[in-house]
Amino acid sequence: MLELRDIVKAYGSRTVLSSLSYRFEPGKFVAIMGESGVGKSTLLNLIAGLDTPDAGEVLVDGVPISSLGDDEATRLRRSRMGFVFQAFHVLPHLTLQQNVALPLLLNGLDARAAGAMLEKVGLGGRGADFPRQLSGGELQRVAIARALVHKPALVLADEPTGNLDPETAGIILDLLRAEVRANGASAIMVTHSHAAAAKADQTLILTRAGLGPAPVVR
Repeated sequence: MLELRDIVKAYGSRTVLSSLSYRFEPGKFVAIMGESGVGKSTLLNLIAGLDTPDAGEVLVDGVPISSLGDDEATRLRRSRMGFVFQAFHVLPHLTLQQNVALPLLLNGLDARAAGAMLEKVGLGGRGADFPRQLSGGELQRVAIARALVHKPALVLADEPTGNLDPETAGIILDLLRAEVRANGASAIMVTHSHAAAAKADQTLILTRAGLGPAPVVR
């Protein structure tokens, strides 16, 4: 479903990703770790089509994202992908119900499914509340509900537990993993946390040399 072919990305004179190739197996929850500045978040942005590589291709279902026009790329992200960001990006002027319903409305789906998804993330009955009334952990649950409500094939999560305490982080990751599996989706999570990575099916390490399996600890 997702393949990276010889990806190169540089910012000025600094090359972040160099000839990076990898094929992700469908239906897996994958954690990507690596040192700060190695290009983890950049890689997620390239996969999502929010940024473009200087060379190489990102293929989704065999189709290079770079071959799509702006409207086609937007439709791909809107219908096939879900995003969970460290900073939540929950819209403050919308209720929780309205925030979660956004992907449904954009895809022409029944917006009533937002209520059921809020129930799944433990926020049932709070659809009329506004983000300012929630804790950090609750905001992250809203972000996960919004990312998953339209049943995307691919979920991308950038440090989804970076601002959370360990107990809340564990709850959030268990929820994300359960929902991804229930929907038969694939997920890629960038994280610096070994505890978070342990929740994934597979952990990959991003280095200047490329992307590969984490070493086995004996």
